[in-house]
Amino acid sequence: MANISVFGLGYVGCVGVACLAKLGHHVVGYDIDSNKVDRISRGLATIVERDVDAIMSEGFKAGRISATTSTQDAVTQTEISFLCVGTPNAADGRLNLSFLLSAVQAIGNGLRLKSTFHIVVIRSTVPPGTNDIVSAALEKVSGKKAGINFAVVSNPEFLREGMAVSDFLNPPLTVIGTEDKNALGIMRKIYDPLFSETVEVAPKVAEIIKFVNNSYHALKVTFGNEIGAICKKLDIDSHQVMNLFCKDTQLNISSYYFTPGFAYGGSCLPKDLKGLNFLAQSNQLEVPVLSSIELSNEVHIQRALDRVQATDIRSVGIIGLTFKAGTDDFRNSAAIHLAEAILGKGSTLHVYDRFLNMAQEKETNLRELNEKIPHLLPFLEKTVENVVAKSLLVIITVRNPEVPALISKYPKVHFLDLVRLKDPSIEELPNYEGFCW
Repeated sequence: MANISVFGLGYVGCVGVACLAKLGHHVVGYDIDSNKVDRISRGLATIVERDVDAIMSEGFKAGRISATTSTQDAVTQTEISFLCVGTPNAADGRLNLSFLLSAVQAIGNGLRLKSTFHIVVIRSTVPPGTNDIVSAALEKVSGKKAGINFAVVSNPEFLREGMAVSDFLNPPLTVIGTEDKNALGIMRKIYDPLFSETVEVAPKVAEIIKFVNNSYHALKVTFGNEIGAICKKLDIDSHQVMNLFCKDTQLNISSYYFTPGFAYGGSCLPKDLKGLNFLAQSNQLEVPVLSSIELSNEVHIQRALDRVQATDIRSVGIIGLTFKAGTDDFRNSAAIHLAEAILGKGSTLHVYDRFLNMAQEKETNLRELNEKIPHLLPFLEKTVENVVAKSLLVIITVRNPEVPALISKYPKVHFLDLVRLKDPSIEELPNYEGFCW
């Protein structure tokens, strides 16, 4: 079992002290608030939270919990320090790291007195890049070297108030962001008793995931409430609607559609979104989330066009023109909007779309093709390589198995991938660029 210090005895820190002791570790709490230190020193919680009093008392009676007002003792008597200090919003929205950096300064002073390896674990919610900032600050203050004398680990907490103890001891997963293999092994041992999946990621991934999680949770609440407002106006049971919504675990409550890439299109999503917004507007309801979705999609198409324009390349190819792979349906295709904008900027264009070629050959969709996109049909090529050979910039909107080999074969052609081909052999090539990753 490890000797652990916890800096910050508020909500996250108090739960951390109690739960780490529950896992069998010896835990020393530290805070600038002497009242909090006094309470932990007597085996008492510093917050009101379900189950925390019992396990705090249990750990204290077992001799695994103590507290101190000495940062030096907190560091020199332990091998791992958990940073659980507050990072509140500043007026402009950014997170205020002053409390965290003050604690880092104190830990750095403690490290000066240590000869053994020490791990500093960031549990507080922090912006991406904080791991590097903390590491540099510790080197400056302590005179020690990251990776040799100490390591900084990003280990975000996912605790719900009212369920924090249960969430700590039964997490959906444990995220460890570090490039230090020694620290990774030690942190895995800390969490081994939890039997949850431990995911090793880059520090910046660990730092941003808490923002992503909570922003999505806020989105879910708001989405549900906007649906509820519409249903209420239409005399529909909104709870029955959302219960039905949640039963679909293939699309609705799943990882489907959560892959960053290009904009949505087709007939269903745009049509039904417009229809739902009309229902809200016709009932004098403001639904800011629902009404902003289409705008966000348009902004994303513009984002791709801006990237194309930034290359300053005027010989452009596009692989994939329908709204998604596997169909000749091009209604509301984001790729078509992109193609038309590229032409409008005066660039030359070459296009390959397997399914539009098939539609022309089989004459299955000729009327729609000739009525809706006659201006694009002359740019269709018969093969993928024709497009690549005639272009200096190739935009990939659908996964095509021929493309990775062509990226290697044509090093002077720049490839902008909007869907991620998921081929590791190309991701480090200088002529390959991912969009949104």
